[in-house]
Amino acid sequence: MLKQQLKDELKQAMLSKDVMKTSVLRMLLSSLGYLEIEKGGAGYEATDEDVMAAIQKEAKQHRDSIEQFTNANRPELVEKEEKELAILAVYLPEQMSEDEVKKLVAGAVAKTGASAPSDMGKVMGVLMPDVKGKADGGLVSRLVREALQ
Repeated sequence: MLKQQLKDELKQAMLSKDVMKTSVLRMLLSSLGYLEIEKGGAGYEATDEDVMAAIQKEAKQHRDSIEQFTNANRPELVEKEEKELAILAVYLPEQMSEDEVKKLVAGAVAKTGASAPSDMGKVMGVLMPDVKGKADGGLVSRLVREALQ
């Protein structure tokens, strides 16, 4: 189970005195604890799908922070966030390239017969099961919007 793997890697990071990795894994396991409480209390055990969702959420928060710190001209904070994001990325599935997503978008547009921006919801509904966790949602929605213009 993925949660146990994270716990084991936290122990290894602590033993090897890897402060950054220890911090990131503690943060991730903490957010999983909150998720378990939210979903069912003390008896609920996070599934691998829950763990992946938590990792993706944390990665998205780091990407948003990187963007904010870049805009605020804070390179030292950008560097820290990038290092933490790199640690999280190890646990995420390989991300699809923009070209791969464009092909899936074109297929979803053809499948739904969408032709106007108002059809975006239909296209996203067909497309998201194929790209969930493998592509950034912002990128997907931007490409769908462009395809429907």
